[in-house]
Amino acid sequence: MQGQSQQQAYDRGITIFSPDGRLYQVEYAREAVKRGSASIGVRTSDGVVLLADKRISSPLLEGSSVEKLHKADDHIGIASAGHVADARQLIDYARRQAQINQLRYGEPISVETLTKAVTDNIQQYTQVGGARPFGVALIIGGVDDTGTPRLFETDPSGTPYEWKALAVGADRNDIEDHLKEHYDEEMDLDAGVDLALSALASVSEEGLRPDGLGLALVDAETDQYRELGEAEIREHLEAHDLLADEE
Repeated sequence: MQGQSQQQAYDRGITIFSPDGRLYQVEYAREAVKRGSASIGVRTSDGVVLLADKRISSPLLEGSSVEKLHKADDHIGIASAGHVADARQLIDYARRQAQINQLRYGEPISVETLTKAVTDNIQQYTQVGGARPFGVALIIGGVDDTGTPRLFETDPSGTPYEWKALAVGADRNDIEDHLKEHYDEEMDLDAGVDLALSALASVSEEGLRPDGLGLALVDAETDQYRELGEAEIREHLEAHDLLADEE
């Protein structure tokens, strides 16, 4: 019984390490991310592609109300997987940091600087009692002032990682296997869109529906974040025979 009570103490206390050096609440937050629908990021030579599976559970639900893609600044977009409410809090924080940087220094914030500001904020919630970690992972993609595309992941522990292509959320390993096999650093934005869609389709038995996806680009030439409409997404799906049968 004493061993069980000690186990529960490590389990519930966010500030307490277990004897083997684990923070259980952070690990549970990662499990919450795995339960979320997938989001994918692909870095290309021309910019960054962000794709989100909205997982619309009912035909009565308005697809536009499912927010998985966000504009953090003109040149930075963010996709999320996990608890949407947690993601919104971090998105708001990221937007404030972007505005503060613009007002303080008179220049847009870099993708890496913004990512590290967000992960610093996340990390604080792994050290303070009375709070829980954020149950969400973010993909932060954009273009720096040199025109270089950058793509980062934030982890519930507060650790930033930079990627060429990645997935977060459900079926992460299977999607990343597809990305590893087909990724090419010299691909353009259109090829990056096609890769992201085909990677998501590789774990979908029924194909993809335009109204169930969010797709955004950050173009290195224009330095602008832009979300694609359903008609544009449909064109990409039809071109590669990835469109789900519509009754």
